[in-house]
Amino acid sequence: MNLIVQKYGGTSLATPDLIKRAAWRVIACKKQGYDVIAVVSAMGNTTDELIDLARKITPNPGGRELDMLLSSGERISMALLSMAINSMGFNAVSLTGSQSGIITDTVHTKARIKEIKAQRVLEELAKGKIVIVAGFQGVSLEREITTLGRGGSDTTAVALAYALKANVCEILTDVDGVYTADPRVVPEARKLDVISYEEMLELASSGARVLNSRSVEFAKQHGVVIHVRSSFNDNIGTIIKEEDESMEEILVRGVTYDTNEAKVTIRGVPDRPGIAAKIFGKLAQANVNVDMIIQNVSDSGVTDMSFTVPDSELKTALECGRQLRDEIDFKDIVADEDIAKVSIVGTGMRTHSGVAASMFEALAKNNINIEMISTSEIKISCVVRRSRAEEAVKALHKAFELG
Repeated sequence: MNLIVQKYGGTSLATPDLIKRAAWRVIACKKQGYDVIAVVSAMGNTTDELIDLARKITPNPGGRELDMLLSSGERISMALLSMAINSMGFNAVSLTGSQSGIITDTVHTKARIKEIKAQRVLEELAKGKIVIVAGFQGVSLEREITTLGRGGSDTTAVALAYALKANVCEILTDVDGVYTADPRVVPEARKLDVISYEEMLELASSGARVLNSRSVEFAKQHGVVIHVRSSFNDNIGTIIKEEDESMEEILVRGVTYDTNEAKVTIRGVPDRPGIAAKIFGKLAQANVNVDMIIQNVSDSGVTDMSFTVPDSELKTALECGRQLRDEIDFKDIVADEDIAKVSIVGTGMRTHSGVAASMFEALAKNNINIEMISTSEIKISCVVRRSRAEEAVKALHKAFELG
């Protein structure tokens, strides 16, 4: 099968005119002889508007009903895009996540794909139809509608591309590709022609908003080639693929930042075996994603433990901590929402020394204090004050000569 999977983001479908523009792009691909699956996000800010609407009803909408509500945004997009294509003389059919055979686990609002049973999609393609799939959603093993979390349409597209052995998975968005930094913050940022799965995964998990990190993880596991490009022009974008030797020649590939982080500090924690397991086990049960962790040196048998979480999960993290207070007997638990995480990423870090020193020196020259540090083979992240995040990105982009 000569197949292309295209994913259209919310900004590419924000208005009726943009939906018609996307329809012509899908048709152009079909005219080139490809079978086409178009995965769609909700129009514009629809998802945020639906969340706000739910919170006007109740501050704590249940996960099941929230998924029922949020999944409607993509269903609107898929129907409208299908209508547009049909009105232009081509045959299209729209399918929900469940109709497309996207089977997930049972975790509401951030489910994971377990299996793709795409028989219906294949049947429609065999009829010569363009298939429009609602991204971001699926059906659980318990036959409940689920959603895949922020950016989940990327994951839908990559999963379908893998399951149906597509030639490529195109992620069509409002930027020309993946840049060395956010060009809105660093005007001299440069578009990358190619980037490895590992580098893109680290950038995505560190705040780069071009791709959902779980979609990159899925692509890496299954060898799906991703092409990130603009939906507003025909320019070649950025290819995301397996690492090759030439990629290691570049020390730092990009700089990114994330202001959607919060820090939790548990003070006066008893310093004995099993305490960390209890704390982070409780957080895991509540599906809280913990990022950076620091534990201070023990003093008189107690210590302080700090960790970062997405700010959307801060309330849950604090509640988990309070539930453990009597069992663990710590002093108190406090939150700091005025933080940001700044990161540099590059496979060249594996074979070059002094990268961390250069990063810390660049921040020090700009009088930016580092509060937490974490590292991996190809990434170094620092927590700084939220108000200094963009300044830190500019300083690091210049220090590593990425422009």
